[in-house]
Amino acid sequence: MADEKVLPFIEHLVELRKRLIISIVAIVIGMGVSWNFANDLLGFVEKPLTGKTYLTELKKQAYGEVKKRYPEIYNRYKLEQEVTAPVKERMLNYSAPLEPFFIQCKISIIAGLILVLPVVFYQVWQFIAPGLTRKEKRLVVPFVTFSTISFCIGALFFLIVIWPVIINFSLSYEAQGLQSWFNLSAYINFCLRLILIFGLIFELPILALLLSRFGIVSYRLLARNRKYALLASSIIAAFHADLITMFVIMLPLYLMYEVSIWVALIFGKKKPAETAEA
Repeated sequence: MADEKVLPFIEHLVELRKRLIISIVAIVIGMGVSWNFANDLLGFVEKPLTGKTYLTELKKQAYGEVKKRYPEIYNRYKLEQEVTAPVKERMLNYSAPLEPFFIQCKISIIAGLILVLPVVFYQVWQFIAPGLTRKEKRLVVPFVTFSTISFCIGALFFLIVIWPVIINFSLSYEAQGLQSWFNLSAYINFCLRLILIFGLIFELPILALLLSRFGIVSYRLLARNRKYALLASSIIAAFHADLITMFVIMLPLYLMYEVSIWVALIFGKKKPAETAEA
């Protein structure tokens, strides 16, 4: 009896190892492809250091409106100095001999992972497929497609919208006698970690869709536990030191939970009791 229970468990471990090996090989291949573009990706991540981002343009437009409508406020607070402030040349710094090489490796790994996400998600699906019905197994293409798209949207949302906000907030503390001196590893590690976090955050609606279609969770269950979702979002965000980073992680995480509730409501499997109530 014990052997019968152990055998399926070992089979699951063997299958898991197979899927992990295929995923790792795919990521290594993706890393090799991304290696040549690592410096370009590093340059893109460094852009907010110049202080010239979409926030700069928004600030100029806002101050322009203040100048038109409230010139006395514009002159009193010397807003013109902020609009015409020169762009500072800031560079990342490193102290260890092989630090740039290892950073290039990390960027290539993350870029390679994103490049082969369809393969990785397909392996995830193949691992859980034996427990699905024939009808459910047909969802493999939508699952792989939308999971990949969602992760990429989350990563791009972070890089384009959130990352400039974080760096701009950090640079706002510069003053006479206080100058930013960003370390290469700290800067890139922080960015890469948040890219993965935001990619996973945007996977929540896909996960909710699958679980609701399989009848594991329901709209009512998710809606009932909103307060716990808010608490969990706060706890996850609390692992980051500064307040602004905590906020920009907590808010999207909870918003994705709300999106997941609506996804479960619209696409979720209707239980007999719920159908009768409706």
